[in-house]
Amino acid sequence: MNVIPKVSQLSGRVWRILGCNPGHMTLQGTNLYLVGTGPSRILVDAGQDGFPEYIETLSSFLKEHKISLERIIVTHWHKDHVGALDDLKNAIFSKYQKPPPIHKFKRMEKPEHDVLPDGYTRVNLKDNEQFKTDGATLEVMFTPGHTSDHASLYLHEEKAVFSGDNILGEGTSTFEDLYDYMKSLERILEADPKIIYPGHGPVVEQPKDVIKFYLKHRREREQQILDTMKAHQKPITSMEIVSVVYTETPKQLWRAAELNVIHHLDKLIKEKRVRQNVDKYFLHDEGKL
Repeated sequence: MNVIPKVSQLSGRVWRILGCNPGHMTLQGTNLYLVGTGPSRILVDAGQDGFPEYIETLSSFLKEHKISLERIIVTHWHKDHVGALDDLKNAIFSKYQKPPPIHKFKRMEKPEHDVLPDGYTRVNLKDNEQFKTDGATLEVMFTPGHTSDHASLYLHEEKAVFSGDNILGEGTSTFEDLYDYMKSLERILEADPKIIYPGHGPVVEQPKDVIKFYLKHRREREQQILDTMKAHQKPITSMEIVSVVYTETPKQLWRAAELNVIHHLDKLIKEKRVRQNVDKYFLHDEGKL
């Protein structure tokens, strides 16, 4: 993986602060972004709790540059993007400024878990709304798929997109709902971004090529699944599909591969191209069991 510094100036209006929480899912760590050019700026995502190096890095940067946070926009509910709110409150907002409002979309499933720490005011995001600060205009894009509450942000002055976890700087992302995820990728592609600031990994310099690769990869896997179902000529289980499509994958990883296949099947069911009866799947034009 590429090395990412703890603090990087990416443009005249965007600074990246590394969350210092490296891992298999977080790559070098979560990318947090300070957006704007004035003394009051917007923070995109809050980072993960339990990583004091990140809190100290952000706190020192804000003090050194005499910057306050006017709002925090959270791309989605995962703990590596929202978990550090308590740490930020204790280190910064209890000492140097009042807690800024937290903006995020509602989580559609398990809303009882979509709760922010005490002391913050929550404001639900709205698709296409804009936030203006000195030097920057951010437009909200509702881009579910990775999670049901996922937001991306379009930075008008740079024709750039903060992609959260929908698009990563290295490798490919995971998703809860493939149907929504593909639609969101297509929406980001239609925005014609010149650069992508991802939730993890380095800046994406050729965003359209990367998005097209993401879409192509999923469509190729989908076609493999459909071809397998057609060749099978009778209802088939998800694991039977795995045994044909993932022949080069070690068997101990087939359960993980099965989850991926089920995501594809769920998408095909939404599109009325596949039907399901208990644990068996069949093409829509094959009739009912």
